[in-house]
Amino acid sequence: MAYKERGYEERTLPTRRGEVAVRLYRAREGALGAVWVGGGGDWETPARDLYPRLCAQLRAEGITSLRVRLRDPQSLPDSVADVTTGIELLESLGAQALALVGHALGGAVVIQAAVRNAAVRTVVTLATQSYGTDPVAALAPRCSILLVHGEADSVVPWEASARVYRLAREPKRFVRIPGAGHTLDEAAEQVRTLVRDWIVAALRSARIVGAGPRAPAAPRPRHRKRPNAGKPRTR
Repeated sequence: MAYKERGYEERTLPTRRGEVAVRLYRAREGALGAVWVGGGGDWETPARDLYPRLCAQLRAEGITSLRVRLRDPQSLPDSVADVTTGIELLESLGAQALALVGHALGGAVVIQAAVRNAAVRTVVTLATQSYGTDPVAALAPRCSILLVHGEADSVVPWEASARVYRLAREPKRFVRIPGAGHTLDEAAEQVRTLVRDWIVAALRSARIVGAGPRAPAAPRPRHRKRPNAGKPRTR
């Protein structure tokens, strides 16, 4: 049975580059947030609906989530700008510590966005491409990174994530999943648990110790609001 995404607010964020569509999953507390990015221009999600499932579940942990639909996934700079717009929305709602999650192209997008925003405390990449990820070394020590890749990925070989891992500095972790392809559907439950536990631990730690300076609060963006009814190998 297909998972039915629900419980979010659909918003459109105006920018100089055009409108950015987002889906907001609000938690009662607003200090922690997560941004979720696919590798295409629609509401793509890897690992059998990983994004909507975790967006809903993490509200119980006090984490507000925002799914961002990229306007032009062929443009890395525009995609980074879209995610930055989403970050600004969460900060305007009170978020002080953020996690960014990206699949495929989205991995490079969230790495670059995290480098530019001091509120980001952890990044998760899923089957990331290597192009555009060189800034990853600048994340540490403020921001940790988790890289997950299927060993059977025929679209982006797992060696791409291995390269990013080598460039990154601690704190970092790389998980290779035997038998899993590009979307990680074969290990969906394992990926869901891995990503959830990583984000919760990273954001709780950031809130407690307050590591690193916060970025200045961004202006509250204007928007239109529409109601919406295998065992891993680690390093």
